[in-house]
Amino acid sequence: MAVAISQVSFEHHRVALGIGEASPRISWRFDGLAADWRQGGYSIELSRHKQNQTGLSQIELFHYNSSDSVLVPWPTVSLASAESATVRVRAYGEGDQPDTPWSEHVNVETGILNQDDWSGAQMISADKETEKNAPHQPLLFRKEFSVNSTSVEKARLYITAYGLYEAQINGKRVGTTVLAPGWQSYKHRLVYDTYDVTALLLAGDNVLGITVGEGWYAGRLGFGAGNRNIWGDTLGAIALLVITSNRKTQSVRTDKSWMASTGPIVTSEIYNGEVYDSRLEQTGWSAPGFLVPDTAKWIAVKELEAPYGILTAPDGPPIQRIEEIKLQEVLTSPTGKTILDFGQNFAGWLRLTVKGKIGETIKLVHTEVLEDGEVATRPLRNATQTDYLTLSGELQVWEPSFTYHGFRYVMVDGWPEDDTPLNNDSVSAIVIHSDMEETGSFECADELLNKLHKNVRWSMKSNFMSIPSDCPQRDERLGWTGDSLAFAPTANFLYDTSGFWRGWLKDLQSEQVEGVPPLVVPGVPATGPQIPTAIWGDALVANPFNAYHASGDLDALREQYTGAKAWLDDGIPRNGAGLWSRSNFQLGDWLDPKSPPDDPGRATTSSTYVADAYLVYVTGLVAEMASELGLGDDKTRFEKWAKDLKTAFREAWIDPEGIVANETQTGLALPLYFDIFESDAQAKEAASRLEKIIVDNEYLVGTGFSGTHLLGLALTKHNLTDTFYKMLGQTTVPSWLYQVEMGGTTTWERWDSLLPDGSLNPGEMLSFNHYSFGSVANWMHQVIGGLSPAKPGWKTARVSVEPGGNITWAKASYLSPYGKISTDWKVDDTGFHLVLEVPPNTDAEVVLPGEKRTLLVGSGSHRISDPTFHF
Repeated sequence: MAVAISQVSFEHHRVALGIGEASPRISWRFDGLAADWRQGGYSIELSRHKQNQTGLSQIELFHYNSSDSVLVPWPTVSLASAESATVRVRAYGEGDQPDTPWSEHVNVETGILNQDDWSGAQMISADKETEKNAPHQPLLFRKEFSVNSTSVEKARLYITAYGLYEAQINGKRVGTTVLAPGWQSYKHRLVYDTYDVTALLLAGDNVLGITVGEGWYAGRLGFGAGNRNIWGDTLGAIALLVITSNRKTQSVRTDKSWMASTGPIVTSEIYNGEVYDSRLEQTGWSAPGFLVPDTAKWIAVKELEAPYGILTAPDGPPIQRIEEIKLQEVLTSPTGKTILDFGQNFAGWLRLTVKGKIGETIKLVHTEVLEDGEVATRPLRNATQTDYLTLSGELQVWEPSFTYHGFRYVMVDGWPEDDTPLNNDSVSAIVIHSDMEETGSFECADELLNKLHKNVRWSMKSNFMSIPSDCPQRDERLGWTGDSLAFAPTANFLYDTSGFWRGWLKDLQSEQVEGVPPLVVPGVPATGPQIPTAIWGDALVANPFNAYHASGDLDALREQYTGAKAWLDDGIPRNGAGLWSRSNFQLGDWLDPKSPPDDPGRATTSSTYVADAYLVYVTGLVAEMASELGLGDDKTRFEKWAKDLKTAFREAWIDPEGIVANETQTGLALPLYFDIFESDAQAKEAASRLEKIIVDNEYLVGTGFSGTHLLGLALTKHNLTDTFYKMLGQTTVPSWLYQVEMGGTTTWERWDSLLPDGSLNPGEMLSFNHYSFGSVANWMHQVIGGLSPAKPGWKTARVSVEPGGNITWAKASYLSPYGKISTDWKVDDTGFHLVLEVPPNTDAEVVLPGEKRTLLVGSGSHRISDPTFHF
């Protein structure tokens, strides 16, 4: 079968417009199932769009004898600021194998790479006093300008804000990104975005308008009612519009010539929602011909300190409207309230198409669950998640601009039933999240497991919101590092997270102080002082390592190595044996099933024990990172350190017979998975004891945040896969399928966020949309689906299906950097049968479940059977 190039990409960008790399690495994926196809060389044709004297693009052609097809070096002179190029690729088969046709042409364009290229654009704000200890009303900024050409060849808008922005040109929205520029560690990195606005400009008079809301930058963040203005207390925008016509450029920049005002958005807060009064709309304010009604409404602007030193192009994809959910049912609560049910818990907002009497106000209260038939607001703590829309008297389409909610249900008050029926035509729900490419799929014979897998994906979508947040609904929504450590391998299978992690990990490292990161990134004062804590701090090591394992990006690993090394060398307080200091606070096995509702950190496994086990683990990972980076001295040092720490751990926590100090599910799973026991015999006996603990617990879960994501992997590693299948199949609390049986559409923070009688858990930690316990999907992908990378970046895949749990078939696929790899297996009376598809330029190690023998296969479609395997 023919081989073709299905996609050409640059770095980790889905759309390579306004990127920050002057010499972006190039990758290409393959289509086709040619048997054992290997690339022997490739050609890159590159057309630079810098006009020469004849007015033609400069075309260059490069040939390489190489099998590399992922993140290959840029082949020529670096791009300048705002320079574009078109690239296409052709790959040549090794030996007498066929060559690919040329790929499609793909465009790449840099953003603003140097401070001087901002042409003096300034960060501007309204020349007025800012709000004190209160929400900030969003600001409008307006600039009139003229285009002296009937043919605009190219126009780019470069823009960001102190807050969240939305831009308009001539009354039309710029781009589709929402909640831009996302959330970063604003003291270290402020992302600007690039938009192609060529089609929005007019010959003659034009207007550029910008609305800025407080967002994460100046809004309330963290627990309680305070904690505002963490990075600044004044909203602002900086923008540069560059217009090219007849090979001449014209620039429009933010400066003191702009005007400012306020509009219909009275407040728009991340936690509390949006207050929108349509009567305050200034129709046409961002279009030509708008007459400023009075000088009191539009005022001058002032300049703020420009963030030139931290302005950066994005690494990951922006937040977008991803999909729309239809209204499932309109309910009436026992107290007569109107409640909308969308049938799915998610993150986003409502879109209303409504007409009512001028001045009527609709109130929308968003919650995840109902309690006694009413919307349950207690889990929101000090977030209200309430939008207010005051109507204009005309038909209007409205959705909020600078907030988002985590919800399934919405209580509606004040709906104008006489003018607009409340139904699917008037209300729909908009799902938003970072626009990552979906890469992984999974399906099996057990419908409950399929629903669990869908729930895991929904919790990821709800929380990958520019940062990896813990939840999307209450007064938190923070980038807890420990949660991300547990879930990252699952996330890396479900979506292409390479660019997403690259940006967030830069913030994680930049916020280290003497090697110690905050518990949440970006750092928020409400979470307390910056203290060293295992697992949460260990994300400095595990997350970059797992990202590298998924993507094969050695440069991204190199970027993070300094921070990982500093964590071990400088950040961790140690005792005399090199283990964690016994006086140090630890979060430990957070939300162990037996932790009391009012004390989620009181686990059955010692938090210091957990911390020491993870210390052994991450020290070994840093040794592996050093090895991959070719740092021989560091590799030797950290390997010895890891070996010494294993000895110290055994002396501190394991007696001579191999009995650990904490004989719990987590207490045994960690040293089993981390290879800490002194001998194979001790590990085998420990695995047997772990199995007995699970059996005695009726196959119910006994782990919290630190143990859950490794429990199944530890059992499989020690030939106890059937035991975990039995755990995975349980439907009573605590278990994964309990949440499914209770009607959950996402994964929960607590194993029993909803109690068996349908009432809410009395505890405070009560999110119904947390991804941490959804980390079990990593085991499902590897063991049921049989897919994992054997080499970084999936150059070699590991295919190791282990059927069990009376699951008679399963399918899984992963869109790797080389192309799609997929498994489709079944077990019947004649044994185990697998259909395996491997993309070109890769191979796969296949482990058969019955004979346990390993096959190495190349690209193509393979039908593999093992007649010795039966349930």
